Amino acid sequence: MMGKVIFYEDRNFQGRSYECMSDCGDFSSYMSRCHSCRVESGCWMMYDHPNYMGNQYFFRRGDYADYMSMFGMNNCIRSCRTIPMYRGSYRMRIYERENFMGQMYEMMDDCDNIMDRYRMSHCQSCHVMEGHWLFYEQPNYRGRMWYFRPGEYRSFSNMGGMRFMSMRRIMDSWN
Repeated sequence: MMGKVIFYEDRNFQGRSYECMSDCGDFSSYMSRCHSCRVESGCWMMYDHPNYMGNQYFFRRGDYADYMSMFGMNNCIRSCRTIPMYRGSYRMRIYERENFMGQMYEMMDDCDNIMDRYRMSHCQSCHVMEGHWLFYEQPNYRGRMWYFRPGEYRSFSNMGGMRFMSMRRIMDSWN
């Protein structure tokens, strides 16, 4: 099943609309602004700048009549990326320092606070082996977030100085 989201220029699903079923790096050719959306299926990462840049926001199935006030956003959505459905196991290694150095812990489930669970003050690199994950800058899945798919992430310093304190699996059951 593919994801589907409908973007609207104005709040409360008003104004021109644009239907999207795949990644879109820039909405500007379809609409001048976007202030509400309806996610009909799938999980999506939305970005407040074109080309998947800027702050990231996770959206799952539902109506977002005024997402800017809901998420405390300053800018409207400018690009989006679909998150593939995944039904396997989840596994990643988090590291205390860049380039997979320092303390290392292997995770297979959500972690609401790496300081409490691992006595790690922060995480600066990771290797996602299986699954799709959301990292949050604050404990208890709060604050700015970042989407990680399988791959090696040697340094978080190029992510706007983000310090990740909690991690959550993106699961199909969220739909």
